[in-house]
Amino acid sequence: MTYLAKPKLHHPELPKNKLGFTRRDYEGTVSTLCAGCGHDSISSAIIQACFELDIAPHRVAKLSGIGCSSKTPTYFLGQSHGFNSVHGRMPSVLTGANVANRDLIYLGVSGDGDSASIGLGQFAHVMRRGVNMTYIVENNGVYGLTKGQFSATADRGSKSKRGALNSDESIDLVLMALQLGATYVARSFSGDKAQLVPLIKGALLHEGAAFLDVLSPCVAFNNHDGSTKSYDYVREHNEAVNSLDVITVHREITTEYPPGSIQEVKQHDGSILRLRKIEASYDASSRLSAMTYVQSRYDRGEIATGLLYFAPTPRDLHDSLNTVATPLNQLNERELCPGNAALEKFNAGLR
Repeated sequence: MTYLAKPKLHHPELPKNKLGFTRRDYEGTVSTLCAGCGHDSISSAIIQACFELDIAPHRVAKLSGIGCSSKTPTYFLGQSHGFNSVHGRMPSVLTGANVANRDLIYLGVSGDGDSASIGLGQFAHVMRRGVNMTYIVENNGVYGLTKGQFSATADRGSKSKRGALNSDESIDLVLMALQLGATYVARSFSGDKAQLVPLIKGALLHEGAAFLDVLSPCVAFNNHDGSTKSYDYVREHNEAVNSLDVITVHREITTEYPPGSIQEVKQHDGSILRLRKIEASYDASSRLSAMTYVQSRYDRGEIATGLLYFAPTPRDLHDSLNTVATPLNQLNERELCPGNAALEKFNAGLR
């Protein structure tokens, strides 16, 4: 009954994080999506990740475009900043907000139609510019709001609910993100919360362009035999390359794994991303290896999931623009108008 508001009262014994918030404090309104929609599981994973990372909700800016996926920010982080943009334009709106105020944590939520069709150009440019953000695509391979047409990420040969076969090649946003320069690239499944929550935590801590492609079955139009985005298909063809642990600075760091089975990277804030390798030869620090692995598994009919690539020392848009450490929206007249002497010196350098 989505028309009923969530109660504001919390049970007094609910667990609290270091900020004194309970998990309920990171929720939003009641979801209006179909019961069983994978998108709701992603919302739940985002809530859990922010709760475990002790992130103050007001430090997060969540942005989206148009589609079922772009409705989901309403269902999590109800006390955060939010902006619902037009179809496919979330990346440019987020980029502008990020340039103005670099102190916020930026979370962009999109869908396969929103990012791989009308917003494909914007997706490409936000990745290549290295905007410091977590970009989550809730990927179900269909246009759910317009009754189940194939989206650009639908695999060639997959079957629609009405029996039509998709004759077009699919767009793999993971491969695009890798090629365009994203410095944290992962794929997961909405039905695998144990894998998804740590991947989201790692992305939120990453100071660069972090991209997550989350396969999220549409129970109304794409959860049948013949679909390659259904719950059963993804479970049967999921090929995890690693398992991720996120260790923040206030947790003791210990290693209990045999030599060669673990890969660690230290983030800017001191947190540690620890990869426990399932595919023993996989190297998550190689962009080329990640692209080759993803494509080779696709050719076998498998879906590679896990943290596929990360760069230990990423650069973001502010590094490229050489902006000041103070957020631009906090600069006052003294910093913005240095006076006639500085203007004369600048003009002299152009003569």
